[in-house]
Amino acid sequence: MLGADVVKALGAMSGTSLDGVDAALIETDGERIIAFGASAYHPYSDEERAVLRAALGKWQGDDCAAAAGVVHRVHCEVLAELQDADIVGFHGQTLAHDPHGRGTHQLGDGNILAETLGLPVVWDFRSADVAMGGEGAPLAPFFHFACAKWIGATEPVAFLNLGGVGNLTWVDPSKSKPQEDGALLAFDTGPANAPLNDLVALRLGLDCDRDGKLAAKGKVEEGALELFLEEAFFNKMPPKSLDRDDFSVMLDLVRELNDADAAATMTAMAATAVMVGMEHCPSPPTRVLVTGGGRKNPVMMRMLSVGLDCRVDPVEAVGLDGDMLEAQAFAFLAVRVGRGLPTSAPSTTRVAAPVGGGQISRPDSV
Repeated sequence: MLGADVVKALGAMSGTSLDGVDAALIETDGERIIAFGASAYHPYSDEERAVLRAALGKWQGDDCAAAAGVVHRVHCEVLAELQDADIVGFHGQTLAHDPHGRGTHQLGDGNILAETLGLPVVWDFRSADVAMGGEGAPLAPFFHFACAKWIGATEPVAFLNLGGVGNLTWVDPSKSKPQEDGALLAFDTGPANAPLNDLVALRLGLDCDRDGKLAAKGKVEEGALELFLEEAFFNKMPPKSLDRDDFSVMLDLVRELNDADAAATMTAMAATAVMVGMEHCPSPPTRVLVTGGGRKNPVMMRMLSVGLDCRVDPVEAVGLDGDMLEAQAFAFLAVRVGRGLPTSAPSTTRVAAPVGGGQISRPDSV
């Protein structure tokens, strides 16, 4: 499908934190990052966010028409701002994730984007992995492997994405391919920004605890934190994944706390979940590079720096863009799908064997 060695790929991501749509261009051959290109962002309005929030938990066959309208319109608007792409990677909006039950549901139809943009669109990245017994998440690790090569890492390094859910990728950059045994270990660590966003939305009508200002005023309720760590998820061996709302118990655990203490405690829950998860790494990473909205929360970053036995930095410290890394990941994965390369492996999703996810929609004119 893809003729040239180096492809200009455009990726889009709308995460479970429901903040907006990120879009980014990269140049890649599906194995290496050649160059990073322009990016764009479209924040959801309060009305759009409310429509999407109302659709959370819905499955294929449920009435998701209003949410689908938001997803398609906003993605088309932001993707159209970026030019000269050969292919698009479209993740869609995750509404529900139950890989060993009903499956996984990323709302969005790649056919609509392909016709609107006039470009081939790769989408539905997770279903093939789930069908082969995998978790279907996280999917950025193969891109993290390429990032570790791009920054010139020579010893194990970890990428920590703090979006709605937290996920960790441990990378051994001495390996030649991401699907090679021992190259990667990836898994969801636990909840990250989503429950905290829900808390401040419910109590204060805010979209997030911006700059951790609310948490900075509070103190951590240790009893609630201990109860949180009793959740069965933390005893499962990775790879493992979560739905956005799997830890709705967090809101109950902080129900009696004032706003600041509740925010501080939920921030500590997210950070402590990472610390527990780090115990699963095959060897200690030399550095943890943090991406996603959580890296902008000084309270979260301070907790991680104190609690982990290695250096913790935002990915910007090595020249990467933490706002766009996931959008770039799906641009990269789109090229891998177009070239018939795997996008996940047993060490990243517990899938039975390396598998390439995604289906490709082409506009009628192509």
